[in-house]
Amino acid sequence: MTPEFFLTALVIVASPGSGAIYTVAAGLLGGVRASLIAALGCTLGIIPHMLAAISGLAALLHTSAAAFHILKYVGVAYLLYMAWAMFRDHGMLSLDGKANGKSARQVIASAILINLLNPKLSIFFFAFLPQFVRGDETAPVIKMLELSLVFMVLTFVIFAAYGAFAAAVRQHVISSASVQTWMRRGFAGAFAALAAQLALTQR
Repeated sequence: MTPEFFLTALVIVASPGSGAIYTVAAGLLGGVRASLIAALGCTLGIIPHMLAAISGLAALLHTSAAAFHILKYVGVAYLLYMAWAMFRDHGMLSLDGKANGKSARQVIASAILINLLNPKLSIFFFAFLPQFVRGDETAPVIKMLELSLVFMVLTFVIFAAYGAFAAAVRQHVISSASVQTWMRRGFAGAFAALAAQLALTQR
C-alpha cells in the first residue's frame, strides 16, 4: 500500500455521504452501540462493490446506461424512503438508546442497503483501485483485495468515530422533544438532498 492510496482513500471515506450521515444519525438517536452497528453495516455494504470491481462486473455499470440508471433510481428511491421514515419517526433507531437483536439487524440491513444501492461506489472501485495496481504485479487480484480491505477498515474506523462523537453529545442534542423533532427533520432533509444529488449524477 502506497501513501498516495492511503491518503486518497482517507479523503474519500472522510467526505460526508449517505453512510456517514446514517451513522451519525444512529449515534445521536441510538447511542454508541447503534452507531457501531451502523458503521459495521456501511462497511459490509462495500463488499458487493469490491467483488463486482474485482470480477469485472462493475464494467457493466460503467458501459451500460440502462444498468447504471436502474441501480441509481433504486438507490434514489431508498434514500427517499429513509428520508420519509426519519421524518415520520418510523425509523428503527430508538431515542432511549435501547436496541434489541431485531433493531440491530434492521440497522445493519439499512446501512448495507445505503451503500449497496450506490452505483457510484462500484464505479469508484472499478476506476480507483486499478490505478494503484502495477502492471507487473504478479497477483493483481490479491493486491486489489488488500487495497479494498484497507478501504473497508478506514470506512469502519472513521464512521465509528463519527458515530461515537455523535453519541457523546446526544444527551445535549436530544434534551427536548422539539430538538428531537427538528433533528429528525434535519436528517430527513439530508437524505432527501442526497437522493436528489444521486438522481442528477451521471456516469
